[in-house]
Amino acid sequence: MTQRVAVVTGGTRGIGRACAVALAAGGWHVAIGYRSSERDAKETVEAIEAAGARGLAVMLDVTDEASVTEAFRRVSDELGGVTGLVNNAGMSRDGLLLKYPMDVYEATMATNLRGAFLCCRAAMRGMLKEKWGRIVNMSSAVALHGNAGQTVYAATKAGLVGLTRSLAREVGGKGITVNAVCPGLLDTEMTSHLTEDARAYYIDQTPVQRAARPEEISAVVRFLMSEEASYVNGAVVPVDGGLTA
Repeated sequence: MTQRVAVVTGGTRGIGRACAVALAAGGWHVAIGYRSSERDAKETVEAIEAAGARGLAVMLDVTDEASVTEAFRRVSDELGGVTGLVNNAGMSRDGLLLKYPMDVYEATMATNLRGAFLCCRAAMRGMLKEKWGRIVNMSSAVALHGNAGQTVYAATKAGLVGLTRSLAREVGGKGITVNAVCPGLLDTEMTSHLTEDARAYYIDQTPVQRAARPEEISAVVRFLMSEEASYVNGAVVPVDGGLTA
């Protein structure tokens, strides 16, 4: 390979932005997928370029197969063949199973699980051609221990664990590794809906007694995407301060 090119879905804020900047600092050119905020996308590209890499923002609705295909085509045309993928795009809406709206169920499944499947498939072409690739799926600590009121979110994130382990077996012999990261509590937009009592409860359950910083997650992702992690395949890595210990 002359250059490593990564796609980070949901790459404009929080963990996604931190991953994009960390990969750029690690020598990757980085394309970020976004669906709504063009301003956040522009700021993230600027941060990627400040880290010394080429950056690109692409409109990407991970639930739409045509959108995924077009986004990866554009990245390949403008940055080069994709050899790295961080499936970070996600959504979460808490609620008890008996009252959970089916439209939200379908949207959560489509975003968190179907979207990762579609992006893995789109990225695989370039990786197989290069005989080298790195995929990191952003799961969650809730996939490992469950949580009342998060049955749908937990199901999608547990599905990502199964996808990760199975795909790792499919492509490990082709120079491609597939791993999952399971963050615990973070102070990001996705968790901004938590009440103070709920946040205090999660922190009380976490041995290090605090929420994670996005950069603490992206550091692990950066390693898993590196050449040094060439023998790490099919791993599910909790980065949760001991929450699931």
